[in-house]
Parts: sequence; C-alpha cells; structure tokens
Amino acid sequence: MRHIFLNLLFVQNQFAFVKKLKTQRLFASAGIVAFRSFLQILCLAIVLFNSSCNGEKKDERTEKPVARVYETFLYPSDLKNIVPHDISAKDSALLIKNFIEKWVQDMLVLKHAEQNLTTEQLNVDNQMAEYRKNLIIYNYQSELVKQKLDTVVNQKDLEEYYNNNQESFTLKDNIVKVWYVKVNKSAPNIEKVKKWYRSEQPKDFISLKSYCIQFADNYFLDENNWLLFDELLKEVPVTSLNPELFLKTNRFIEVADSSFQYFVNVRGFRIKNSVSPLAFERENIRNIIINKRKLKLIEEMKREVYNNAKEKGKFEEY
Repeated sequence: MRHIFLNLLFVQNQFAFVKKLKTQRLFASAGIVAFRSFLQILCLAIVLFNSSCNGEKKDERTEKPVARVYETFLYPSDLKNIVPHDISAKDSALLIKNFIEKWVQDMLVLKHAEQNLTTEQLNVDNQMAEYRKNLIIYNYQSELVKQKLDTVVNQKDLEEYYNNNQESFTLKDNIVKVWYVKVNKSAPNIEKVKKWYRSEQPKDFISLKSYCIQFADNYFLDENNWLLFDELLKEVPVTSLNPELFLKTNRFIEVADSSFQYFVNVRGFRIKNSVSPLAFERENIRNIIINKRKLKLIEEMKREVYNNAKEKGKFEEY
C-alpha cells in the first residue's frame, strides 16, 4: 500500500510526457478519446505492476528483465499495455524508454524513502483511504453534472447577472469597437476606402465589406464585439504613450508603412478601470452562471442523500 503514492506521482509524470507527445501531433490520429483511454490503461498497468512486480526476484519469471532496482525487476510483460497501437515505432520506443527511466528513478526514490522514514511515516493507509473516498465522490459528482446540469444560458440570464453584479466587472485594459482595414499600397480604389470607412451610410459599409473581401490583407468590421486596444495596436503601426488620451482624441486613424495602408474607425471605446460592457463579459458571465448551477446541483444532491438516509435511519451521530 505504501508504494501507491509514488506510483500516483509516476502516473502524473507519464501523463505529462504523453501530453507533450500529443502536442507535437504524435497522437493526432488517436484524438482525445484514445488519449484518455490510454491514460486509464496506463494507470491500471502500473497498479497491476505494483502488486505483481514489487519485490519480485529475478528467478520468479522466465522472461529476461528490462530493468532492475535492488531486488525489484521490470519485465517486458509489464510494458505490454503502455503503448497505444496507433503511434509509430519511433514514438513507441521513446515512450517505453521514458517509462523505464521513470520507473528506475521512482523505484530508487522509493527505496531511499523507505530507508529514511519511520514506521509511522510509511503507513499511508489512512491517506489512501481518504484519497479513494475523494476520488469516488468526485467521479460521481462529475457524472451527475454531465447528466443533469443545465448549460443553456439565455440573454435574460446574462443581463440579470450583469445588472446585479456590475461592480464585479471592472476593466483591466482599454477596449475598443472598430472597423479596421489593412490594404496593400498597390490595391485599387484606395481613395474610395478612405471615404467608405468613415461613412455611416449602410450602402458604404456594404461597399467597404465587399472591397475587403476582395482586396484587403486583413480587416475587422464587426462592431458588436469588443477588442483589447493593445491587440489592435499590434496590427496597426501606431505608438501611443497615453492610450486613454489617444482614444479620446482619435476617432479615425490613417497610417502607412512601407507596404501597407491602415484605416481604423473607432466606433466605441471603454477606458480601463471603468465598468466592463456586457458584450465583453458575456462568456465570463456564462461560465459563472453555469458554475453556480453546478455547485447548486451538487449541494442539492448532498442534501437529498442526507435527508433520505436520515428518514431511513441509515446513520447515527453519537
């Protein structure tokens, strides 16, 4: 039992390694489902390995070991569930090599720990029982949330929460609503762009959008969404020592570099430390509402379980 904590750390290290490989697209074809399945197999393999291999003498198996730490051996059969079927031979060898190296490192640390801890410190039964309890409860709560949580948040829910909690939504950065157009200097009809991007006429906006689709190197014409002003400055070659003053005094911005011309119509802005608009906080509020529902669902489940057990006399407090 006392080996399990170290094995849990070992599983975490293997998880991190496999995740790194996945990021490098080594597991692209497997996808998230296969990756999670592999992790479950890995955990099971390690637990089985812990019970069958720790302390095992070399002559207790006929196969040739792949590693040894003191009197404990690691055998090829202990590695059979480590590698998914859909990765290359090179990646498979790398994964097995990493597994063996981590096994050796962890078994050495385990041996060192056993030699330097007291009997009381080596007894982790209570911690393991607590871990098992928490893990089972967590798994049940996760399944409950997956099956019963209402994740639909309508506009009324968003507005109600926003209006009741505006003090919680303070901007940490300047934000803007803009029309932004970047065109090559060689693009046709740039003079018309200069007229269209300033116009409030719907027909001019349609002309501007059509032009951008055909000729713009980059553009943003959605004034319903807020952008961080700093992100806009990364696209437009403008230097501003005082962003707040710049926004207050520049409605239309026209600048150029060696290759491109940039046109910005600032449709609206909010200065940092002011109240953040609902449109900018929409996703944040949605997540808050869903999390509150999740906590409420779990608390209701706990109360129901408690009350049912109490009515049936399933527990007593002495």
